Amino acid sequence: MDMQTLYLIVPLAPLLGAIIAGFFGKLIGRTLSHVVTIAGVAVSLAASVLVFQDVLAGQTYNGTVYTWMVLGDLRFEVGFLIDSLTTMMMLVVTFVSLMVHIYTIGYMHDDPGYQRFFSYISLFTFSMLMLVMSNNFLQLFFGWEAVGLVSYLLIGFWYTKETAIYANLKAFLVNRVGDFGFILGIGLVLAHFGSLDYATVFAKAPELANETITIWFDTPWMLMSAIGILLFIGAMGKSAQFPLHVWLPDSMEGPTPISALIHAATMVTAGIFMVARMSPLYELSDTALSFIMVIGAITALFMGFLGIVQNDIKRVVAYSTLSQLGYMTVALGASAYSVAVFHLMTHAFFKALLFLAAGSVIIAMHHNQDIRYMGGLKKYMPITWITSLIGSLALIGTPFLSGFYSKESIIEAVKLSNLPAADIAYWAVLIGVFVTAFYSFRMYFLVFHGKERFHNAHHHGDDSHGQDEHDHHGGTPHETPWVVTGPLLALALPSLAIGYMTIEPMLFGDFFGNAIYVADRHPVMVELNQHFHGAMAMGLHAITTLPFWLAAAGVGLSAFFYLKRPDIPAAIQQRFSFIHSMLVNKYWFDELYSWLFAGGARLLGGGLWRGGDQAIIDGTINGTARLVERVARLLRAFQSGYIYHYAFAMLIGVFALVTWFARLN
Repeated sequence: MDMQTLYLIVPLAPLLGAIIAGFFGKLIGRTLSHVVTIAGVAVSLAASVLVFQDVLAGQTYNGTVYTWMVLGDLRFEVGFLIDSLTTMMMLVVTFVSLMVHIYTIGYMHDDPGYQRFFSYISLFTFSMLMLVMSNNFLQLFFGWEAVGLVSYLLIGFWYTKETAIYANLKAFLVNRVGDFGFILGIGLVLAHFGSLDYATVFAKAPELANETITIWFDTPWMLMSAIGILLFIGAMGKSAQFPLHVWLPDSMEGPTPISALIHAATMVTAGIFMVARMSPLYELSDTALSFIMVIGAITALFMGFLGIVQNDIKRVVAYSTLSQLGYMTVALGASAYSVAVFHLMTHAFFKALLFLAAGSVIIAMHHNQDIRYMGGLKKYMPITWITSLIGSLALIGTPFLSGFYSKESIIEAVKLSNLPAADIAYWAVLIGVFVTAFYSFRMYFLVFHGKERFHNAHHHGDDSHGQDEHDHHGGTPHETPWVVTGPLLALALPSLAIGYMTIEPMLFGDFFGNAIYVADRHPVMVELNQHFHGAMAMGLHAITTLPFWLAAAGVGLSAFFYLKRPDIPAAIQQRFSFIHSMLVNKYWFDELYSWLFAGGARLLGGGLWRGGDQAIIDGTINGTARLVERVARLLRAFQSGYIYHYAFAMLIGVFALVTWFARLN
């Protein structure tokens, strides 16, 4: 079998599974539905591994699979670009997706929409693979919109739940705002480069490095800065960067497997991947890079603060995702693309692990998500407990675990960056380390240690299907079945070891080769390389660094607060009630947006209705409508339905026309 066929198998196997489960799910039943979709993703993973080995052996591929249409010199086509950046993403997407598919068997066990759910997650896997494998902007945009659509379907999966419908609409609309910038960026690329093909665009980019365009008021803009910022606005929507971050915490209304797949491991990292893929364009614009760094720094720090006040187990993890995406974005701004993508990969494993562990806890708690009503679960759920601990330790950057290598590298990269925004960003990511450790372990201690508080739980915050047959008050929690714990263990392994194993080739070796381009005037990676003496040395050296002690302090403080003296956080909450309410209300972004945009749209609609509908349409246009009606009444008399009436009318018509022509001549 040749490689091209193998490339096609990667995205098409999950698509086939999605089609079978989606259209014939009712026919083939539940078991077959999950069998075909899981088989599709497993085949995709196996094919990705083969492609990965092929790329390691030096075989890259860039070619067209299908030409959709040709307009003059423009070609719109579906094509694959297979290099080390692509294959790394393919492995992450297919592996995490496979784990989530298996986990779903346990999590969605009682759900009536079981087949539909499997169909959606397979369709999502297909869309994401099309996005990362594309070799042109058209297909990138297709995958970009397709993951957005499937995300919408999945967040609103329980479509009878008001909050879920609100959340999926919100996610969809906020992403439209980002995608508007994205498509404008693609439009600029098309207008100035005359091609949508990556290779052509990247090759031609240096020639246009100094080109300016005027958008309004005769102010010249650097073309590269405009393209870079517009494309990044798309990434801000997808990767939930401030101020387009508001949709991600709400998206927790979807079932937990989605939170793990979409909102931790794959879809939200599409923006990060896209900027790394566009490195030849971004390297030409310091303006765009500075913009990226500032946005990332704001997201990394301020979204972390929000994690501290959340009580819903999934929302705590959601805010940590926002914060970690901010870290990746900061690394992109520092031109440390490989570091950003490295963190993307390590984060995908431990964050998917944390979400799935949270789901495991939710099942055991009979779908109560409030961490104030948990506690002491360690002895009932040993596997969930240990995997959660590994995930949390990886997240806060414990030396030798995967998150440590990528997070430490990001902090170092920002420190070495020569962009004007780098100082502020450095402090933001440093303070972020403490904050992350604090809220991660706040959740961990409240869930797994301390007193058992679940016997007095009032059942609320139901994440479920409205027909949960358990008794919500009684019954001790117990470990979830192996379809749930198996994926947890499988994700815990890379969370422990993958950073140690891959940091050298990914950051300092030639793993990425030509896939990522860094200009000489951004020497961050070169300098990082000088400080790097191997993964072991880096782990040992960590004990002398500030981030390590900040993380340790965060864990220590949360242990003291939530295990020994829970009265202190309560007192602080009362003392600083304004700050607390600001955090609980998420800085009032939702209120601002609904007042400004929804309110603005309603005002505009009201104005159009009064001015347009009542004055213009009812006043003038409806006058025309009345005239048409009168003419029609007259004509109706002739429409009898008898063939000889029509024949007679035709004869009269022909006679009239002939007479008219004769007169003209």
